[in-house]
Amino acid sequence: MSFSVHHLSSDELGKRLRLARENAGLTQAGAASEVDLSRTTLVAIEKGDRPVRDAELLSLIDLYGVTMNEVLRREAVHVDLVPRFRKLGAQVEVGVDEAISLLNDFVTAEVELETLLGVERPSNLPPERPLLPGDVRKQAEADARELRERMGLGQGPIRNVFSLLELDLGIRIYAHPLRNHVSGLFAYDDDVGACILVNSNHRYERQVATIIHELGHTVSARRHPDVCHEGFQHNSREERYAHAFSPAFLMPPHTVMRKLSEIRAGSKRLTRRHVIILAHYFGVSREALVRRLEALGLAPEGTWDWFGRNGGITDAQAEEVLGTSVTQSIPTVQRLTPTSVRLETLAAQALERDLLSEGQIAELLKIDRFKARRLRMEGEDSQDGVNQLPF
Repeated sequence: MSFSVHHLSSDELGKRLRLARENAGLTQAGAASEVDLSRTTLVAIEKGDRPVRDAELLSLIDLYGVTMNEVLRREAVHVDLVPRFRKLGAQVEVGVDEAISLLNDFVTAEVELETLLGVERPSNLPPERPLLPGDVRKQAEADARELRERMGLGQGPIRNVFSLLELDLGIRIYAHPLRNHVSGLFAYDDDVGACILVNSNHRYERQVATIIHELGHTVSARRHPDVCHEGFQHNSREERYAHAFSPAFLMPPHTVMRKLSEIRAGSKRLTRRHVIILAHYFGVSREALVRRLEALGLAPEGTWDWFGRNGGITDAQAEEVLGTSVTQSIPTVQRLTPTSVRLETLAAQALERDLLSEGQIAELLKIDRFKARRLRMEGEDSQDGVNQLPF
């Protein structure tokens, strides 16, 4: 076992061990005796004259009651993501405050794990596109098309938005239960990059729309934090841009027109069946699909409101069209969405290398001990499988 101490000088590591010992109320002689070292060896380690061995480091931090992270991490990055939020009353502000705190905690946890493991997060954010004079909705369409081309997405539907933004763009994305009126929030920091938190209590299609809405802020106004919540009127140019960016990115005009033509098969009427099939194809809500058709002139303005006045388009109807197996898979995907694929991967690595305990991981990721233990077991299973592969 080997620890990532290359970023710390022997002097710095020795100083941190000395402070940890003193905070634990131990003398050099007492500590040395407990870990089976001579006092002169411990003195040399604390002065930086002699490198500490891995086994010695493990024994010392266990004796001092500190974590490997506390000893090995670089100078802590000050994570202070305080998105602006709209004044919608005391209850909403409480929900927003909770969401801000969660986002801040998750980013802090991921940065600490990166530091502990000696890894850096790659970032591939597109260049920022300042809002131009004129209709920002048209700019959002153009910028969404340009970003899809830059990412090599073509004109097809996007199957996994979470992985796409995490792995391709390096955005920190987290899913966690929030108050129902809070859909998600976004913040950008020069030290930690772009960060998005989405409400995992919402339907999966709504989570996707929220994430791409916040991606719009990343593209156009990344230094202006945002909270996306129910009932907000899109008055600012930044919000109008993000509101237009989401459907433009998820539903390219040419593909929408082509697929609608194929599904309608010559029919001039837009039916519930058409909406259900297209919404499932693009992985968006039925309302988002119809609003997109309206915006592209492929359905009369007010079509979604007409459906609403006439019984709506229900999950039961979607089940009749798509089949039970398809519709049941959607809430399953929602429930199993991890806090963050990358954050949990880092946590599993820290557990595998015994850098943090299951309890510490549970606290960092805000999960229960059972989930933390499962992360450890997944890492062990993967390692066993690799060891059995023929070379």
